[in-house]
Amino acid sequence: MDRMADPADPYALAAEAADALATAVGVAEHAVALVLGSGWGPAADRIGTTVGEVTASDLPGFPRSTVAGHGGTIRSLDADGTPVLAYFGRVHGYEGNPVSAVVHNVRVAASAGCRSIILTNAAGSLREEWGPGTPVLIADHLNLTGHSPLAGPEAPEPYGPRFCDLTETWSPRLRALAHELTPDLPEGVYAGLNGPQYETPAEIRMLATMGADLVGMSTVLEAIAARHARLEVLGLSLVTNLAAGLAPASLDHKEVLAAGGEAGARLGGLLAHLVRRI
Repeated sequence: MDRMADPADPYALAAEAADALATAVGVAEHAVALVLGSGWGPAADRIGTTVGEVTASDLPGFPRSTVAGHGGTIRSLDADGTPVLAYFGRVHGYEGNPVSAVVHNVRVAASAGCRSIILTNAAGSLREEWGPGTPVLIADHLNLTGHSPLAGPEAPEPYGPRFCDLTETWSPRLRALAHELTPDLPEGVYAGLNGPQYETPAEIRMLATMGADLVGMSTVLEAIAARHARLEVLGLSLVTNLAAGLAPASLDHKEVLAAGGEAGARLGGLLAHLVRRI
């Protein structure tokens, strides 16, 4: 861009960051974006050959991550000819970031040419049969953060309208593709809360009555921003613990990272096949 984008304009800032990213990794456009949540980092080694890498906070608009398990780098991968933009970790609202920063990765991916995005996360399970290490497709979500990335001025083209339809947020086509690769992959409803504290047993009982199967502190705002940017979205949660009141012991972030590390190689194979088929 000829001039620095106004930091108050999140869409212009995303375009500026995408230009800087293309220069840093030497790839003009990407096709698929991948956000690797807590513990998902080891899965990336199975996806493709690294073409370039940059520290996210060196690009316009990206704050530095302060959460263990979120590396804060962006890698350009070649998956047998498919250029993949892989985010190692994300930033969260509970770190003190505004909503525009939380979804900046999604808008940069859209500006970088991506038309599909895979959002992964670590999640607590409200279903006892889904124990740690279980991958679950997100079929729908509950946005319980009290926020929306679409609040504010009307977005410019090519973004969608302010009143964005979320009926098919989680792409039926991509979920069907995932089922072709892994037929027994379960699906569930993900409840996104602010955190950073874990939920109480009473809150988990409330979420269960609302139809939630999974609970976490990310992803939903990114999914809304992705649909607004006209991206096709696939969501994949890795169950790292049973939710409060169901878990046999106290909840701990170290448990989240350990479960992700153990399942990384297996789930990396699924992601590798998906990005090549999207």
